[in-house]
Amino acid sequence: MRKGYFAMHKIDVNFDSQGLRIAGNLYLPEGAGIGNLPAVVVGHPGSGVKEQAAGLYAGKLAERGYVALAFDAAYQGESEGLPRGLEDPAHRIEDLKAAVSYLTTRPEADAERIGALGICASGGYVLNATAGDHRIKAVATVSGVDIARQFRFGADGDQDPAVFQGMLDAAAAARTAEARGEGSQSFPLFPATPEQGRELGGEHGFEGVEYYCTPRGEHPRSTKALPWQSIDRLALFDAWAAVPLIGDRPLLSVIGRRAVTAWMGVEAFQRHTGPKRLVWLEGASHVDLYDKPEYVDPAVAEIDAFLKSSLAA
Repeated sequence: MRKGYFAMHKIDVNFDSQGLRIAGNLYLPEGAGIGNLPAVVVGHPGSGVKEQAAGLYAGKLAERGYVALAFDAAYQGESEGLPRGLEDPAHRIEDLKAAVSYLTTRPEADAERIGALGICASGGYVLNATAGDHRIKAVATVSGVDIARQFRFGADGDQDPAVFQGMLDAAAAARTAEARGEGSQSFPLFPATPEQGRELGGEHGFEGVEYYCTPRGEHPRSTKALPWQSIDRLALFDAWAAVPLIGDRPLLSVIGRRAVTAWMGVEAFQRHTGPKRLVWLEGASHVDLYDKPEYVDPAVAEIDAFLKSSLAA
């Protein structure tokens, strides 16, 4: 065991979020005492599950002495909710607050020292949760995006507005079909192969398919199809609108230098009015920060230093 690191273990937990059972994995340092450890909630990327990037970061933070909770969003993974795979921004934010509530009940965690970490889409959701929940004392994002902006404008911000208008047409037709008893209407999130992903979305498209649909990072419970209801819910969402409400609580943003989504993370960072730090990881793309040790490890080191300072007893 490296100096300053802890053996850790994982336990399965459940908690309620607006009447739905949320499934989580709680990562604990071995020998954790009663009420003496800082804690952190870790949100997963859009379409992800707790066993992927969120669990990787939570486990590494537990090794550094944190009580860390990764969980599946409502409607996704092992959590309850229908239709399956629904991306509901309002509920995603409530899930994060519910996770904070759960941590306040854990005997190992110091309820006055809770931070939050959002990866990818959760980077947007966690800023909203922090803005409205003063129990979160510090917030960090890794490859943070506003998933609504990504659908409206594309990952690189250069999408023709007609694309999203067409998606809204399809979402409206899907709601009509569901009202007529035709069942939940959804669409595939990923093309069949990474190379088809590259043809449609460049390197970012390739990496998304490679991570979620090949042995690199795939998980049988990760979302592969998105209910059309998600689209018109996302149309009204703005992940950055509430950022100024975070106030004096500190923000850390970790962004890959090659990430085509970086423009979103930078915009969120610029809107924050309190203490903040932006870390660029040279050579890293958006998805590289999900699982590649050469980028995940320095990201975790930055998060650890940030939380140690921000959540000091």
